[in-house]
Formats: sequence, structure tokens, C-alpha cells
Amino acid sequence: MSKRLAGPGRPGAPRRLGFVVAFLLVCLAACSRGPEAPGICELAGPELPVADGDSIIEGVIGDASNLISMRAGDSSSHRISGLIFDGMLTYDKNLSGLEPRLAERWEVSEGGLQITFYLRKDVRWQDGEPFTARDVEFGFNTITDPNTLTAYAEDYLQVEKFDVIDDYTFRATYAEPYAPALATWTNLVVLPRHILEGQNINEATEFARNPIGLGPYKFESWETQRQITVHANEGYYRGRPHIERVVTRVLPDQQTQFLELKSGGLDSMGLTPLQFTRQTSRPDFTRNIRKYNYLGSGYTYLGYNLLREPFTDVRVRRALTHAIDKNELVGGVLLGLGKPASTPYKPGTRWHNDKIKDLEFDPERAKDLLAQAGWSDTDGDGLLDKGGKPFKFEIITNNGNEQRAKAATIIQRRFREIGIQAEIRTIEWAAFINEFVDKKNFDAVVLGWSLDPDPDQYIIWHSSKTEPKQFNFISFSNKKVDELLERGRRTFDPDEREKFYHEFQEILVEEQPYTFLYYPESLPAVHCRFLGIEPAPAGIGHNFEDWYVPTSLQKYAMTASP
Repeated sequence: MSKRLAGPGRPGAPRRLGFVVAFLLVCLAACSRGPEAPGICELAGPELPVADGDSIIEGVIGDASNLISMRAGDSSSHRISGLIFDGMLTYDKNLSGLEPRLAERWEVSEGGLQITFYLRKDVRWQDGEPFTARDVEFGFNTITDPNTLTAYAEDYLQVEKFDVIDDYTFRATYAEPYAPALATWTNLVVLPRHILEGQNINEATEFARNPIGLGPYKFESWETQRQITVHANEGYYRGRPHIERVVTRVLPDQQTQFLELKSGGLDSMGLTPLQFTRQTSRPDFTRNIRKYNYLGSGYTYLGYNLLREPFTDVRVRRALTHAIDKNELVGGVLLGLGKPASTPYKPGTRWHNDKIKDLEFDPERAKDLLAQAGWSDTDGDGLLDKGGKPFKFEIITNNGNEQRAKAATIIQRRFREIGIQAEIRTIEWAAFINEFVDKKNFDAVVLGWSLDPDPDQYIIWHSSKTEPKQFNFISFSNKKVDELLERGRRTFDPDEREKFYHEFQEILVEEQPYTFLYYPESLPAVHCRFLGIEPAPAGIGHNFEDWYVPTSLQKYAMTASP
């Protein structure tokens, strides 16, 4: 008998019955389950008592280069070394003044030419040795040694005389006024003399990867390209930080970081605009993770190698800026979470020149400037050429940074519309810095700067700062800019400084050594079990030592690494 002879009536009845039974079971289960259990964000209220313990696992795109602050130029290195070391003072949460750290107080005298620091007497290095003014003297002598490979010597080269008055007092005397002087006495010059004396700091590999500091955290371990772990310093002079461990995981892709954040493999990361606006509104995210946003203190730019043709021609640089729609970048890359950039100063501060008229998006003006510079499409292939050479160049950026990669892609399309072919290349962070940026082995680069509240930008723009490991790696040179930068740091009068830095910005807009692209908002996300977070102009990390996890919400044991 053929199986096809069984009609649909009888066999269909038990299937319908099974469906009804299953439906009823689901309804019964839903009714018996009651309200959904509260998420961590609901449970973690400020009424829960402060407790020590737990770990925070942070995600970063690139590994640290080394943990000696004066030798490092990347944010990963400075974030971790900032937990291990400390400075004489630090900016307050509103970025409006300076607060004491290793120095309990200081005196400024002689018309600002002398600063005397009085150090705390209860500070010890993490190996038990006392911290004294001799350590600061050693750090000062190291950073000002011309053989030390550092981009940060400039601030300390302004000191004419360094005197140790006694074990807990030192004085810095300046030959002439230096406006940023006080704020420069950070952790850059805090080094343990008893460990490093007699060593070449450039070759102190063991200390760079296993430092002894005096900050809130002690170094624990470093697995290259995987993670760095530090743990709470029980003897920290300001009191033990509440969080037991900070683990910094290297995850070069922000999407991978996001998946790890949602699954519990990370506790904190910087979100992309897409993640912030479109992927973090579901209850499975908001029940356990809290996100923040505020305009950061940095900017993203397209920088040109001014030693290479055709970027030596200011008409070409201005044409490239006219070809870029910055509002398109803010909308397409930042999804509105940021502002178009025109200068290196943060909007809303007194240092930002609001009167400057930025170069507008104007492709026709870009074409006119390029024609004036001798570029035209002589062979009809759609690409501009000059002297038989097509206008082609390479834009490099670091891999893992989704925003920079998207910005480069949009810029590439806009350049193609005016007859320029730009190729994009993304490079692993360490190689990107060491083999390309430091060696000026690039045509153009998409990068960003994070800046201090003080307006001095001498080490980025002055023509004397173009050597390897220094920050003027595009080789910008302008005598008037050099003069303005010098005058800006030689007066204490903020109104006078403002005039100098406003004029400095006018020249940058005219010369376009960078195309300033945008000021992005900072978009940190942190698991809700961490309390004590206090958003402020300085960001959410200004009081990291005060963050804590109530005992009932702690995830990791104090005695074991996560």
C-alpha cells in the first residue's frame, strides 16, 4: 500500500493536540516564573557599603610599549604606568586647578621662576625603600639627558637649576618664565634611584616590563599581546584602592571587545558610536552595563608627511581639506557623537579660537587649487597627474580602530571624486608606531591626539621636535608658529597666552599641515557592579582609586587572578 494513501485528516489530529499542549505548557511556565529577576544595575545601589576586592578587566586595542612613563608615547602604556607610579600633583576633576599628590604642598616665588616642592614623608616604593627628593633628582637628570629617548624632555629642559634642599624638599629654578611649569611635575620624573642608578634607561628592559613604583597598584604580570595585570598596593600612601586587580586585555578589534563585554569577559571598554547608539539599548545590555558619553579632550586628524611630494605644496594640502566633508565624517563615523574639528583645541575652552573660519567642503575649490598646483587629467583616465605621475598616495592608520578606518574609507571616496587615488593600509599598533610613524615612513596618516588642559603644544608643532620618537613626525616647520609657541609658554598672563594660541590656530588653518577631522565624544562602558564612578570634565577615571564593588556583587576572589 502506498504511503500516500493516508489522508491528512487522522494524522493531523494528534499534531494539533501536541501544539495545544505545548502552548499551554509555555503559558503555565511564563505565569509561574513571575517578574524577571533584577539586573546588576538595579541591585547595585549607592546604599550598599564600600568594600575592597574584585577585579576589573579592561579592553584595549594595542599592547603597552613599556611602563617607564618618560619612554612611552601611547595611551595604553600611560594608562598602566599611571596606576603604578604617581606625580607631585595632578589636575582636579574639573580640570580647573592642581591637587597635591607626592608633594603635600608647593611654593611659587621669584615671579614664577622658582617652584619649591615639599614632599610627603610617608611614601615608600613598592619594595619598601623610602621615596625622597633624590629620586626626583634622578628622574630629572634622566629625562634631561640628551641620550634618553623621550619625547617629553622639553618641559624639564626649561629648568636652569635643580636643587635638593633636603630629603623631602627640592627646588626647580627657571631661567625665564615658563607658564606650564607647575603642571609638568607629574610621574614622568618619578623613578627609583636605588634600582636604576647606573643603568641606561633606554636599555632598562627588565624595569620597563616589571617596574617598581609607588602608586595605587603594583605590577603583577605581563603576557605580551595578551594582558597586563596589576594588583592593589596595600601600602599606598593615599590609602589602598578598593578594586583588588586591574587586568588590561589586548583585543585589537572593537567588535570582539564588545562581544566580550556582553558575555562577561570584559568589564570596561570604549564603545564605538555604532555600539553606543544602536547596540546597547536592549535589556540584556542595560541590565548589567552602564554607558557614558562626554566630549573628550582629543581630536582625530589626517596628517601629511611634509617631507614628501606633493604635500610640500600648501595648495595641495588645502585642496585635500576642501575635498573632505567633515560633517559627513561626524554623521557617518561618529553618528553625531562629536563635532567637526578645525584646530587642535577643544571647543568650549578659552584656548579654542571660535572666530576661525574653517575651510569648507568645496570639491570645486579643491579642483581649482590642484589645477593651480599643476595637477590635471592629461590622459583621461580619471586621475590627476603631473609630470607623467598620477596623484596616488597611501593613507595608513592602526588596525582595530573602527572609527579611523571608516574615516579613511570616506576620505578615500571623496578624494577619488576629485581625481586622487588614495590607498588605505591598516597596521598593527606597535609596528605602526615604530616602523612607520617614528621613521616617517608614510605619505599620510589618520591618528589622534589626547591633550592636557594647558594649551602649550610645543612638542607637537615646534620645528625642533622632528627627531625620531618625537611628536612632530610630519616635519612641520613655520618660523611664526615657533615664535608664537615660544611666546605662549613664556607668559603667565592667560589673556596674553590666549592671543598667541589663537594666532597659532589661524596659521594652522592657513597651512593645513593636518586636516583636522573631528573631536569625538568619549564613550566608555562599565559593568554596573562598579560603584563610586563620578563623571566630570576630567572623565570618569579621575577617581578610579575610589571605585568599588559591594561584597554581595563581587565576581572575582581577592586571592586569585581572574
